[in-house]
Amino acid sequence: MLDIAEELHRWVEQGREFAVATVVAVGGSAPRQPGAALAVDSDGTAIGSVSGGCVEGAVYELCVQAIEDGRTVVERFGYSDEDAFAVGLTCGGVIDILVTPVRGGVFPAALAAASAGEAAALARIVSGPEDLMGRALLVRPDGAYEGKLGGHPELDRTAAAEARAMLDAGRTGVVEIGEDGSRCGQPLTLLVESSVPAPRMIVFGAIDFAAALVRVGKFLGYHVTVCDARPVFATPARFPEADEVVVEWPHRYLASTEVDGRTVLCVLTHDAKFDVPLIQAALGLPVAYIGAMGSRRTHEDRNKRLREVGVTELELARLRSPIGLDLGARTPEETALSIGAEIVANRRGGTGTSLTGAHTPIHHDGPRRPAGRIGSVA
Repeated sequence: MLDIAEELHRWVEQGREFAVATVVAVGGSAPRQPGAALAVDSDGTAIGSVSGGCVEGAVYELCVQAIEDGRTVVERFGYSDEDAFAVGLTCGGVIDILVTPVRGGVFPAALAAASAGEAAALARIVSGPEDLMGRALLVRPDGAYEGKLGGHPELDRTAAAEARAMLDAGRTGVVEIGEDGSRCGQPLTLLVESSVPAPRMIVFGAIDFAAALVRVGKFLGYHVTVCDARPVFATPARFPEADEVVVEWPHRYLASTEVDGRTVLCVLTHDAKFDVPLIQAALGLPVAYIGAMGSRRTHEDRNKRLREVGVTELELARLRSPIGLDLGARTPEETALSIGAEIVANRRGGTGTSLTGAHTPIHHDGPRRPAGRIGSVA
């Protein structure tokens, strides 16, 4: 539910009563991944989505019921011939939905942290003894936690450690631990939702293609920085949608700023005096994606120069060049779409091929669970 935290935080501040339905497990061709949420308040206002439309109506009614009776339940929705066009998933998938009335506990603090862009993880019991269902911990990056899951002292500590590990990786998903905090006790399933600051996209080269890429980057949820050594081009007026515009030599800026395993670097300068020192430095960093613009001839010349300064073949294999997927793009906007598509494919493990006639999965990530109902609790 942290993906709609900003609006839910406002609901908390306004004193609204509401319930949240969260995807906790998926199977087959389900449209949304664990953590996707739909919330309904006591006035009937709804935000978010758990299925892209297939089961929204039924889940909405479950939220209304949860507000009325205060019950936490887990329901399964899947495809069948009888209910395919009623509440089932016509795409053939299966999703398990946790429906929880939000009434205090750690939820307000979790929503406040997520809406403020702070790193935090919310761990909730979604499978286990009925009296523990829906209980939650809020876990901070330093390992500190709030809330209580059960009666065993080790349970909270073990759950907090698992949630912190997922928070460090910026992941949302499920983990299994024992009810007593060990690995061999009665199993519990936890849904861990990680809220982390937006990943960074750094665009090097203040050109017209960069302006379009900034818009795509913001649309994909990145915190976007534009960097160029030329002050006449690197101005906030030319890139009003960028979070930052930096005037500096690209390789110097890269050496002075923070990056991590979710950062994407887009080199659009296609000028050797900028590209070579920048890409040489970038290939030594643990970032998610490094792409460089240029023709095939520019690419070959740049690779030659990089080898001459000591870049290895293994390092060069990380470089996406020419940047982007083959969409036949010509305009800055089409090119930005091509680059954004490659970034998404790289992040999610996609192939970039057309789904028509292909036999590859539509969704490439997210935990999968075997069929079977999880359960419900008063």
